Amino acid sequence: MLRYLTAGESHGRGLSVIVEGLPAGVPLTDGDINTWLTRRQGGYGRGGRMAIERDRAEILAGVRGGLTLGSPIALFIANRDWENWQEIMAPGPEARADRVVTRPRPGHADLAGGLKYHQADLRNILERASARETAARVAAGAVAAVLLKELAIELAFHVVRIGPVEVRDQVDWEAACRAVESPVYCADPEAGRAMVAAIEEARQQGDTLGGVVEVLARGVPAGLGSHVHWDRRLDGRLAQALMSIPAIKGVEIGAGFRVAALPGSRAHDAIAYRKGQGFYHPTNRAGGLEGGLTNGETLVLRAAMKPIPTLMHPLPSVDLVTKQPATASIERSDVCAVPAAAVVAAAAVAWVLAGAILEQFGGDYLPVIQERLTAYRQYLQEI
Repeated sequence: MLRYLTAGESHGRGLSVIVEGLPAGVPLTDGDINTWLTRRQGGYGRGGRMAIERDRAEILAGVRGGLTLGSPIALFIANRDWENWQEIMAPGPEARADRVVTRPRPGHADLAGGLKYHQADLRNILERASARETAARVAAGAVAAVLLKELAIELAFHVVRIGPVEVRDQVDWEAACRAVESPVYCADPEAGRAMVAAIEEARQQGDTLGGVVEVLARGVPAGLGSHVHWDRRLDGRLAQALMSIPAIKGVEIGAGFRVAALPGSRAHDAIAYRKGQGFYHPTNRAGGLEGGLTNGETLVLRAAMKPIPTLMHPLPSVDLVTKQPATASIERSDVCAVPAAAVVAAAAVAWVLAGAILEQFGGDYLPVIQERLTAYRQYLQEI
């Protein structure tokens, strides 16, 4: 079983990742992971933290000579800002008790987490609830993406909406792959420029913006996942992975919410057959998933991100200690992190797909998995 765990606080020494279940023989270097981490830090609208951090993953275990060993992979991402926080975030009793946070931010985990864990200093909540943790998730997803690439499964991501600006037309695969050239990872140059302008306007007003990101995956064979139990449905697993990303409030697959307004005759994808290709769908409103299984078409998933809850003109709140009205606390934050969310979403999708592949074609050695998957793809073409 493929799984990972992360540990670390936003202003702690760094983030640790343990990846378990990756087969032996997968080519993996620091650079494979760091490309993803660099893209996560990019995108117009990021705040001062990104000027400090230069995320780099260090492989500590599980890889030798550029190939995975089949044993757990240990990764570490140092926080460069640690030197400014080491006395405050020290794990021992010598930790300084300043920069205490008692005014929870609406829209953040501050209040709910403080109540659950009985914490009067909400820093003990926000340090882990911070989106900084997604750097560790991206590192794990990057490892999964390397495995997928070796199995001829590709990923692309792009931003389809920031604030009021939306890409109206469907984005094809090639355009989605080029989106990283845009400062907001948008495949439409005109919409991208309007998104930058919207972010700048929000910055001047001390406000924040959310948006919508899209992840595509092609080369995914039909039949991943299962219809036989609710927890084996791949659409549910993908949705959970995306919903677990901080600030994500909605997920749709394919045409998603739009099909709710259509009659069935226009909502579903007809089935066709071509010798040498096998069964296929001329359209892809289902987004590559039907009945909890992949159907062989390109996966299309979207995630909606709410605006970041840290505001320069904070909303009303209540002090956790005095119980008196107060304005919410202010932490260093971004104006818009939607482009970064696109990278995190792609990493989350990569992880789920890699797990599904290993469940169906499992093996402890990459060439064995490649052989099994190749045979299955041939079966789908010849059936």
